Amino acid sequence: MSTHSKAAKRFVADAERMAWHDKALYAVREKRDRMMTTVPEWEELRRLSSAIKRHTLSRLGHYLCEFERNATANGMVVHWAKDAAEMNATVWRLVREHGGTNLIKSKSMLSEECGLTPYLRERGVDAVESDLGERIMQLLHQPPSHIVLPAIAVRREEVGALFEREMGTEPGNSDPTYLTHAARKALRPKFLGADVSMTGVNFAVASTGALAVCTNEGNADLGTSFADLHIAIMGIEKVIPDMEALAVFTRLLARSGTGQPITSYTSLYRKPAPGKRIHVILVDNGRSEWLADEAHRNMLKCLRCGACMNTCPVYRRSGGHTYSYFIPGPLGINLGMLRSPKLYHGNVSACSLCYSCSDVCPAQIDLGEQIYMWRQQLDGMHLADPVKKLSVKGMDFVMGGRRRFYGGIALARAAEKLPRFVLENGLNPWSAPGRAMPPFAPKTFNGWWKKTNK
Repeated sequence: MSTHSKAAKRFVADAERMAWHDKALYAVREKRDRMMTTVPEWEELRRLSSAIKRHTLSRLGHYLCEFERNATANGMVVHWAKDAAEMNATVWRLVREHGGTNLIKSKSMLSEECGLTPYLRERGVDAVESDLGERIMQLLHQPPSHIVLPAIAVRREEVGALFEREMGTEPGNSDPTYLTHAARKALRPKFLGADVSMTGVNFAVASTGALAVCTNEGNADLGTSFADLHIAIMGIEKVIPDMEALAVFTRLLARSGTGQPITSYTSLYRKPAPGKRIHVILVDNGRSEWLADEAHRNMLKCLRCGACMNTCPVYRRSGGHTYSYFIPGPLGINLGMLRSPKLYHGNVSACSLCYSCSDVCPAQIDLGEQIYMWRQQLDGMHLADPVKKLSVKGMDFVMGGRRRFYGGIALARAAEKLPRFVLENGLNPWSAPGRAMPPFAPKTFNGWWKKTNK
């Protein structure tokens, strides 16, 4: 049984949670579909998005240097980090030189990737998540379970109990509006008292040296408005050529991720305000190696919209914390394998190969096809499940000859007459509470065809 399968057992044991998690995420997928139909040129935008990303990645060094040159001319300071350790050390140095101890963050999956928050906490810096979902997960001491909807798997009653403990809210009150106002009230002093603000970067525009940051809560804007030091961290794949390209991506991002025409706040940071500083850290952390992988470099096109998770039938029914990589779903399966097949190959079974993720991706990334490729590579990496290998060899033998095939069907029909406990027990991985082996059809298609086409 794969790592994901074992972890998923715990999630699916709560049938009610699994049902509403599935329903909530598919509702977002349906919003995306409705929004898509309002844009006649939707497929052309997806094609353009993929082409722009492919072009940019083919000249990545050129565009990164162009961005650095223009951002520096605008008054920003640009740093380069080869890996997570170098990024974290750079952030710590900037915070220390600024004399800061309180850092207000907006959502950034790169900080999760690099373990930045615990790194800063160990050094006495209070790094507070200001996105509501991220703040909930931070107070729960859990990682986000979705890259856009980080607290999607948490019931509102659980949030109410959490806020009662942490913020002294009314006992038993789980009204979303009430809880949102309570979170806002608790976060306001954190914004006002922050020495340093941090944001991720959705897009870095090479031609202008500007940073595009997209949020729905305005927390990035509020944080950068008060603190004198703004640290922006970004993976090197986030650079894009120009403002025309940005227009393509902003039309796709929110529509794909949350079913909105555009995020509530789409902010461009170009020049520091008087008396303030903006430092940008360009982070590699393995991306150069991924770019060299011809079969899987398409993953660097990702816009981080989360559409692949919202549509994935496995993710919707198993939850984000069942994946061993910090990003779940089809995106996380592929990125985890790029990071370390040895550590994260247990996730590749968490896919039905329906390819729905490929169909909804705004950058036309072949997500499902890449997962299939990873599966084919497992045996060569000596990572294939030995039980599955044996099962496939058995099936190959049975299906490799006409007589063996029909003989196997006859034996299966005979086995159906055995007591159920013989077929459905711990030795049968397909057997589980609430799931029975399907009955065999009374006739084979071949037999039916011969009889009806004489």
